[in-house]
Amino acid sequence: MKDNFSQRISCPHCGHHIFVALDASEGDQDYYEECSACCNPIHLNMHIDYAHNKLELHVDSDDEQIF
Repeated sequence: MKDNFSQRISCPHCGHHIFVALDASEGDQDYYEECSACCNPIHLNMHIDYAHNKLELHVDSDDEQIF
């Protein structure tokens, strides 16, 4: 699996499409990127599934509540 990726995502706040750079060399990551259109934080959770050679990216606004 290669270590660097570029992925197009949709901002959960405004719907604007942005590109994020993903670095898989550090393993699983949990971090925030700022939307270039609305400046709100986007929560990114990246998980590397070595068994299936996949990278999973979960995107949310971090203000979503689970009841």
